[in-house]
Amino acid sequence: QVQLVESGGGLVQAGGSLRLSCAASGRAFGRYSMGWFRQAPGKEREFVAGINWDGVSTDYTDSVKGRFAISRDNAKNTVYLEMNYLKPEDTAVYYCAAAFLRVGRLINEYNYWGQGTQVTVSS
Repeated sequence: QVQLVESGGGLVQAGGSLRLSCAASGRAFGRYSMGWFRQAPGKEREFVAGINWDGVSTDYTDSVKGRFAISRDNAKNTVYLEMNYLKPEDTAVYYCAAAFLRVGRLINEYNYWGQGTQVTVSS
């Protein structure tokens, strides 16, 4: 069992930056691939970024490539999402998730989810 708690969300102006953190408790965090998803009002939850268990392999949805960076610190049981050059369309609740297997883009590939943190980007 893995418990995930996101933090770092908030209100920021367009062009600004935020860093989200996801702290994991439980066993064997380093064995899990981790992902960040987001859900805007009235929209489906979508994949944002993912990182494999050792941080070597990452994946990003096209709309955030070059602006967002995912990283992890297995010693601290934490995964991060650095978000730069934020746009109003990045406004959403951001969720972190843990997967037993490889980094994937599908919701059903992830086994554990956090409660989410709100990110609001004003124009």
